Amino acid sequence: MRWLFRPARPAGPVTRGLRRLASPRFYLKGVMVLGLGGLVLVPTIADLVNAGMKTVASDQGDCRIIRVVDGDTVSLICPEDGMVSARILGFDTPEKYAPQCLAEFVAAEQASWALRTMIQKADRISLAQEGTDQYGRSLVRLELDGVDVGRLMIRAGHARQYGGGLRGSWCG
Repeated sequence: MRWLFRPARPAGPVTRGLRRLASPRFYLKGVMVLGLGGLVLVPTIADLVNAGMKTVASDQGDCRIIRVVDGDTVSLICPEDGMVSARILGFDTPEKYAPQCLAEFVAAEQASWALRTMIQKADRISLAQEGTDQYGRSLVRLELDGVDVGRLMIRAGHARQYGGGLRGSWCG
């Protein structure tokens, strides 16, 4: 009768693998990893491809857009200034880093991807710097194939016209 009361053998690798597949934690971790990849890795790779392929004509020589921060802000590398954060003038897009609701965050992601796509499709990109804002960002006018990017973003429904002052809410 002693064999009835001995401790059970530890589970083997097959049993542990099956238990892991049956666990909801396994799938939750997978969704979190895919979400992180989709929100961080994919945009970074897309920005690096744009930076490698596209030059931006400016007063300071050829710059490169190395990152689309959100729908109306980009990071540039220029010969004279080095790396610069630049706010594109003439329009406003939803806030990506301090959204007031989920709908604003989703709209901000769509605006960012729309701007990335427009930059990628453009044959000629030019910008003109027009000073700096209170956050130290360069204020720029960006043109894609001779058309102001603000007009394109507004026409596509990803932005609103903006000339300074209070911004409207993107929620509700």
